[in-house]
Amino acid sequence: MPARTTRPARRPQKQRLDLPWRPDRAVVRRSAGNWTLQATLHRHGLGPVAGVDEAGRGACAGPLVVAACVLRPGDARRLEGLTDSKLLTPTARAEYFAVIVRRAQDHAIVVIPPEEVDRRGVHVANVEGMRRAVAALAQPPGYVLTDGFAVRGFGRPALAVPKGDQAAACVAAASVLAKVTRDRILTALDTEHPGYGFAEHKGYCTPAHDAALALLGPSPVHRYSFVNVRSLVGREAGLVDNGGEVVAVDVAAAGIVDVEGAPS
Repeated sequence: MPARTTRPARRPQKQRLDLPWRPDRAVVRRSAGNWTLQATLHRHGLGPVAGVDEAGRGACAGPLVVAACVLRPGDARRLEGLTDSKLLTPTARAEYFAVIVRRAQDHAIVVIPPEEVDRRGVHVANVEGMRRAVAALAQPPGYVLTDGFAVRGFGRPALAVPKGDQAAACVAAASVLAKVTRDRILTALDTEHPGYGFAEHKGYCTPAHDAALALLGPSPVHRYSFVNVRSLVGREAGLVDNGGEVVAVDVAAAGIVDVEGAPS
């Protein structure tokens, strides 16, 4: 009589639970416009949505400026054409800046001085500035969008968006706030430290800036952790701890209204 074989017991099938708090899968297409991602998050109950971006990361002089911005969902028409600040003319940036400051649901701008950039390193200072900008918002956002790379520590869900300043309107708004603020600061610094051309190149490494550095040497607002600046002093610069405080902008010199917090 042949041996009796036993079949392995069937594994019980897992029941699929339809959890009431799980939103339907959303597909966001870049071609739908730069308000689509924000609108999708709002529709799924994840708003308000804050965009975060910086200006001056690659400059060898002047501060690093980081902004966070929450736009009103119904302002797409008022901010039509809003995109990466680097793709806008100075006149268009100034016009968008005024509208964003007046119309945004919430915004905050953090200015990180060269000394802190030197002490922390530009990337660490940038990430810390993003956290401080989001923390300075009057109302904690439901979701945070960053431009290009992931950032943790917001205390809120966050998503890194490739080319975020072109794909998400709130990130584009943050980029405008950061760049216009920084450009105005550098224009004011051009008066305080003449000869470097800060008003023209805004502290970035251009041939004219390099020539001025070679002739005049570094100024107090240069970043001594940058190789081209440090090489001119011939030694390691002393880096100063400023206590990690949020730096206030000289409103009169920079021509900026309501730099930190919600618009008045």
